[in-house]
Amino acid sequence: MVTREEAESLLRKYNPNEALVYHAFCVEETMARFATEYGYDVEYWSLVGLLHDIDWGMFPEEHCKKAPELLKEIDVDDAFIHAVCSHGWGLCSDVEPVHFMEKVLYTIDELTGLVYATALMRPERMQGMSVKSVKKKWSSKGFAAGVNRELITQGAQMLDIPLEHIITLTIEAIQGASSKIGL
Repeated sequence: MVTREEAESLLRKYNPNEALVYHAFCVEETMARFATEYGYDVEYWSLVGLLHDIDWGMFPEEHCKKAPELLKEIDVDDAFIHAVCSHGWGLCSDVEPVHFMEKVLYTIDELTGLVYATALMRPERMQGMSVKSVKKKWSSKGFAAGVNRELITQGAQMLDIPLEHIITLTIEAIQGASSKIGL
């Protein structure tokens, strides 16, 4: 399997913008948190999270379509590629999230953006952040307007996990990554 260092190198090769790298780190940490919570392979889930937007930085018009080609550079398996491509289901991909890991990625991709944006608005950033803090910002349609809240809700329904628990795990994950994502 690919190492974390090889994966990050590939990520940075195709995503030169540090904000995109921070987002990848947020998703990586959140995937690891879910894998830990539900007893899955933390390293594998983390790498899927880290590389989920591999093609976004240089090929936004081909998002989730260019990914398989780029991921072949590090020789990941077909399941890894399917997971990466499934996070864009209904938006830029017709690859449906089927497995639990894919449904988690589909759900938390947008949610990590909302949690991160919420942290940026708080003087204490991630420290003491609660589900209530995120839900308050969730209700403000003008806040982080690019975050697809409907998609997050749909993902939570697919997972059959309460949204509050998903938000809690996401907050915990991003709190753990605060120092490497500028928070």
